[in-house]
Amino acid sequence: MSTLHKIALTFIKSIGPVNAKNLLAYCGSAEAVFSASRKQLLQIPGIGDKTVDAILKTDALTRAEEELKFVEKHGIEVLFFSDENYPKRLKNCIDSPILLYFKGKADLNHPRIISIVGTRNATDYGRNICKQLGEVLSAYNVLVVSGLAYGIDVTAHKECIANEITTVGVLGHGLDRLYPQIHKTVSQKMVLNGGLLSEFPTLTNPDRQNFPQRNRIIAGIADATIVVEASIKGGALITAEIANSYNKDVYAFPGRTNDVFSEGCNFLIKTNRAGLINHANDLIYYLGWDNEVKEKKKNAQTTLKLNLTANEQKVVDLLQSGQFAIDEICVHLNIQQSKLAIVLLTLEMQGIIVSLPGKVYKLL
Repeated sequence: MSTLHKIALTFIKSIGPVNAKNLLAYCGSAEAVFSASRKQLLQIPGIGDKTVDAILKTDALTRAEEELKFVEKHGIEVLFFSDENYPKRLKNCIDSPILLYFKGKADLNHPRIISIVGTRNATDYGRNICKQLGEVLSAYNVLVVSGLAYGIDVTAHKECIANEITTVGVLGHGLDRLYPQIHKTVSQKMVLNGGLLSEFPTLTNPDRQNFPQRNRIIAGIADATIVVEASIKGGALITAEIANSYNKDVYAFPGRTNDVFSEGCNFLIKTNRAGLINHANDLIYYLGWDNEVKEKKKNAQTTLKLNLTANEQKVVDLLQSGQFAIDEICVHLNIQQSKLAIVLLTLEMQGIIVSLPGKVYKLL
């Protein structure tokens, strides 16, 4: 299919992603949609006179020519629904965009992708969580997606840049502008390693209704969505709800019960819409990303030896050779189970070990 006709398909008024895919399924290609007769188009389920009139007019092709010139001039990649490099996770979502515009170098089918979202009014608590996420995720070869908005979004992007993590911002407008403009420097750094992604063409303003639409891409493109801080109303909760509707994993950091910017996170956890995570290492455990870079793990273990009690260090040394049940640890280390239980709990709360079913423990 020609890129021109792919783009033109998105400019047909009253055609959304579902009907666009329906047209492609019946016609076979974007070119065939525009060359079909009125009679042929009206035979397609869900396509009425108003939509046919919009298809048969030349406005969409004319506008697409302008868009094509822009993307070619600025090195923007056009990702069509049927293309091999279209994000496969997103493709599986029923309302995924028929076409995306991407500027950057990231692999949108990266083996590990998470989305980080949150309030525009980030507190020190939320910013510290983003810092922790950046430090921990740097060892796991992950792609982080967010919305480049004020607050948690841009903080997550900045921490990714600081920790050399590939990061992609999903925009609620075309790639001919940036909102908010204050994030221009961050966006330029992102393009060098990650990128900017949008389903919106040029001349699209960052209107309010675009952002919930943008949020479905953030939710759909990732393996899991992480809510750092969120009030009870706002884009972060919308993204979490969409992720749940896609049967994606959702996790949230809890906050104080009287904190308005943790109210949304607490609600998601309370209503079983999100798993609770207290530390970035919890996320690694839930997602099964246990294969840390060996060198970093050795460095971490060296650091632990300086800070642990004698019994704690004995447990860590033992667990370096594998996972053990609590009874086995008692026998190996000759520590009373009552004392050992306290040691294990302390190590688990510090994020050093993790408990498995059957009172089995291993290093995190």
